[in-house]
Amino acid sequence: MQQEQNFRMGVTTTLSSYFIWGFLPLYWALLSFIPALDVLMYRISFAFFFMVLLLFFARRKAQYISEIKTVFTQSKLLMQMIFAAIFISLNWFLFIFAVSSNMVLEASLAYYINPLLNVVLATVIIKETLSRAEIFAVSAAGIGVLILIVFNGTIPWAAFGMALSFCFYGFIKRSVSISATAGLFIETALVTPIALLYLLFFTTYSVFSMDNSTILLLSGAGIFTAVPLILFSFGAKHIPFSLVGFFQYIAPTTMLFLGIFIFKEPFSLVQFIAFFFIWTGLLTFTSSKILNRRKGKEPLTHE
Repeated sequence: MQQEQNFRMGVTTTLSSYFIWGFLPLYWALLSFIPALDVLMYRISFAFFFMVLLLFFARRKAQYISEIKTVFTQSKLLMQMIFAAIFISLNWFLFIFAVSSNMVLEASLAYYINPLLNVVLATVIIKETLSRAEIFAVSAAGIGVLILIVFNGTIPWAAFGMALSFCFYGFIKRSVSISATAGLFIETALVTPIALLYLLFFTTYSVFSMDNSTILLLSGAGIFTAVPLILFSFGAKHIPFSLVGFFQYIAPTTMLFLGIFIFKEPFSLVQFIAFFFIWTGLLTFTSSKILNRRKGKEPLTHE
């Protein structure tokens, strides 16, 4: 009975996290009149203050404090978290910039190619061997991206920047055994001093000159940064990897529909063909992972 309750809660929280991420372009669009770099600095600062409050009232406060102390007393772990903070900050900036620059479709592309880019980086960094299905999946996605480059005449640099920064962030976090709550606290704590210095001396949008609605939106950015990550961290531990594999496409698909129907960005036949190749690669990749796990080659749930 408890296992079933955990499973249902896991599905609910994981779905909630992906839907929040998927609809975030609507939130950043409300702040599009503020430069993306300024929004990033406010997001970092308010996320840090929100994490401070969260840790203060957390039931597992002792565990989180212990994890934080461990990171700050071990130079290797601290260096890993510094790089993690840099990569996730870059990812946040590019995402905010893409939305404010009417490139929501490119943002969705980033999170479609992210799983397959993870596979490519795994072969380069940790020398993993690709299966036939993974080779086909990466090739199909590569064709899709190549079509976009050839017909549009430009490289989707924002998409690649978002995907690469998140991939490197994920690779770093894989080697650091730390909870999502403590991890986000440390990451925001490391970059908040830079954010505050920027907001004090370089921003043209001081919080003291803003109206209440803008301040509320900017402070809410901290909540929308932390909450989905915490929801995902809890949910992913209680559901099979196969479900996580399917759920991860909810966010970019939501962004895709937002880009087409809400932000009215052009979606040509060429783009559809390119995305079709990418979707084919993702379907092959996900199906292959599910089959391998059913055969017992990979774990079924997160530990």
